[in-house]
Amino acid sequence: MAKGKALSRQDAEALAIGALSYVAADPVLLPRFLALTGIEATSIRHAAQEPGFLAGVLGFVAAHEPTLIGFAEHAGVEPAMVTEALNTLPTGDARYDRST
Repeated sequence: MAKGKALSRQDAEALAIGALSYVAADPVLLPRFLALTGIEATSIRHAAQEPGFLAGVLGFVAAHEPTLIGFAEHAGVEPAMVTEALNTLPTGDARYDRST
């Protein structure tokens, strides 16, 4: 991910997939994510194909500062990049979609 340039959708998706892996590997975050989203663990792969899912993952990470900081450190990015990626991805709701 090039520093100083606008984040591409592809880079934003890659960061969101990394965030999903980070959440899925954490025994505290994963149950919370599943409870908040209503997604069952067995349905994550299917849900990941839905518009807005990756933005939802980044929204989950960004909504809790300790999670945001932990993921950013894990991914080797600035926390602001998570927000930038979130703003780059489609939300799945055309009324609020910033990326179209």
